[in-house]
Amino acid sequence: IALLIIILSMFYLGLIGILLNRLHFLSILLCLELLLISLFIGIALWNTNLVLPQNTTFNLLLLTLSACEASLGLSLMVALSRTHSSDLVASLNLLQH
Repeated sequence: IALLIIILSMFYLGLIGILLNRLHFLSILLCLELLLISLFIGIALWNTNLVLPQNTTFNLLLLTLSACEASLGLSLMVALSRTHSSDLVASLNLLQH
């Protein structure tokens, strides 16, 4: 039960980090990665109790999607820093041409 508390605290720490620390795009990406890692650890530990072949497939799928999300987020950050010369979220205005 202590491991469940640690995983839930990691998840809520990442969620609070996204909600409160929205100054830089990189900090938002790091908090999002913390959310995904806590979900992956939680689902992987939950699937160790169940012995089905689909469980390992779901773990690998979640890990692959989190890696794709990380690469997409970093490419968005590079594009943002090239066009707006910073990674500040406040300088991003989507309504401009």
